[in-house]
Amino acid sequence: MTRTDIPETTTQGGTALRRPKPRWLLGLGPLVLIAVLLGLFSLLNGPGLSRLGQGIPPKEEVAVEGIRLTPGQIILTVRNEGPDPVAIAQVNVSDYYAAFTQTRDTMAPMEASTITVSYNWVDGDPYELALVTSVGGKITAGIDAASLSPERDSSFFGLMALLGIYVGVIPVAMGMLWMPFVRRSSAAWVRGLIGFTIGLLAFLTFDATLEAFGLVSGNASFGGPLVVILGAVIAYLMLEAADAWMRGHRNVLTTGEPAALAPGTLALLIAIGIGMHNLGEGLAIGSAYAVGSLALGASLIVGFAVHNTTEGLAIVTPLARERPPFGRLALLGLIAGAPAVLGSLIGATVYQPTLAAFLLGLGAGAVGQVAIKLLPMLKDGTGRTLTPLTATGVILGIAMMFATGLLVQA
Repeated sequence: MTRTDIPETTTQGGTALRRPKPRWLLGLGPLVLIAVLLGLFSLLNGPGLSRLGQGIPPKEEVAVEGIRLTPGQIILTVRNEGPDPVAIAQVNVSDYYAAFTQTRDTMAPMEASTITVSYNWVDGDPYELALVTSVGGKITAGIDAASLSPERDSSFFGLMALLGIYVGVIPVAMGMLWMPFVRRSSAAWVRGLIGFTIGLLAFLTFDATLEAFGLVSGNASFGGPLVVILGAVIAYLMLEAADAWMRGHRNVLTTGEPAALAPGTLALLIAIGIGMHNLGEGLAIGSAYAVGSLALGASLIVGFAVHNTTEGLAIVTPLARERPPFGRLALLGLIAGAPAVLGSLIGATVYQPTLAAFLLGLGAGAVGQVAIKLLPMLKDGTGRTLTPLTATGVILGIAMMFATGLLVQA
């Protein structure tokens, strides 16, 4: 039976031509072939390459990701960052070889192990730790001043949530109280305030980037410093995509001409960017407190509050010519400040340096993207972007964040 519903293509000689193969099949074919070849290569253990590593000592790269102190014990979380398996054979605490147990006798590449060392440490004393591998390698770590790690119970998590509120939600809300001042300012002064906002966002961008690079310096697990760049690029592209989508949606509803970035949208982007930054900041605070290296006194809380208050001003500045309802302002404040609570909880429980660096990279890319979006709002009637007032605003924004940042060094 011959099908007549699909026209048949023939040549001049009457020979029927084959129908072209589906495009998805042409794209899937090479992937299947690559998977088969890699599988065979792995199954056969690299034919001809088995003697390449003979006589070469294994490359051991182990990172100490966390240290907790409990009565009579030092608990370390370590990860194998190198390409070869690693086994910890001995643990030395300040020139004393201590008994220990570990969850993994041998760590495969990228695997982590928890090492529990039996040692009667003394509160306030410093200690040098050395992990000796089975082939004689040594991984070192230090404890500046020993102190009991807090128990991770409900009261601890409640404290972390309260800490996030103190350093994130409340300061941002306080900064948004400048809304009446911003609304009463002239157009020139609003441009100066926008310059101030750009300055503080620029400072946050560089500050978060440098802090993230510091977390993974000498730490090659999961890509090392590349995870910071990856986080920044992802956040930048996500906000750019959100911006383009919102502009396109406005085009459909208006005359079809390119839509300018609405003040409310810009305020939302600023809140999202600051929220991503505060997520990374809360992560650092929670993890530092969990290992007992952060003395959270009242003066330090005040320092964090002053440092983050200017973030609220950054959110309300684009809304100088609008009268947003209170509920909308409250939502913007929560978007910017509440991630500090989540970051504190994550940092206190599942802290991992690479994760922290990635989240800080997200924050850096987000606030950097928002700073770039604010630049067109600096233009005055003559089209100049940098005037004495706007340039002064940028400098003051950077100086303010630098000065208040000195209050939260811990």
